[in-house]
Parts: sequence; C-alpha cells; structure tokens
Amino acid sequence: MTQSAALKTVRNDMKTLVKDAQALFAEAAAATGEKADVLRAKGLTLLEAAAEAAQGAQAAAIEKGKVVAAKTDDYVHENPWRAVAISAGIGLLVGLVIGRSK
Repeated sequence: MTQSAALKTVRNDMKTLVKDAQALFAEAAAATGEKADVLRAKGLTLLEAAAEAAQGAQAAAIEKGKVVAAKTDDYVHENPWRAVAISAGIGLLVGLVIGRSK
C-alpha cells in the first residue's frame, strides 16, 4: 500500500470514528443511568482509537518528510549548480505568476 493510500485510509477511518463517537455521545446525552455510562465509555473508546490513528499518521508523515529532506539534501550536495538553476527557475516562475496576478 502506498503512503498516500495509507493516509487516505487513515483519514477515512478517522472521519468514521469521529462520526460514530458523536452519535454515541448524542445518544448518551438522551439516555440516563447505566445505558448512558455504557454509551459514554464506547464513545471514549472510539475517540481514543481515533487519536491513536492520528498519531500513527503523523508519525508516518514525519518519517516520510525526513526521508524526502535527506534525499533533497543529498541531491543538492551532489549537484549544487543544478540545484541553484532549478531554484532560480522556480523563483522566476513564481515571480511571473505573481506579476501577472496583479
């Protein structure tokens, strides 16, 4: 599974977990007694699962960012003039786009 597919899956799982937790808390607000306690406990469990999934996605994104930064650093050290030319080209394009938008 690719990184983007995994992040999309985590994002969809998070949305589902949060919606389920909201529904449980809404039902728990209307309920009383033991049933309300059970529903609140289920809601808290869902929210904890969502938080863990979010932490996993964050850790994966940080790791991917570190890999990309390391590869970029290696490329710049191996090809300094090419990196300067690419940066200048990107700067020129951004300048043209900003200049035309005004």
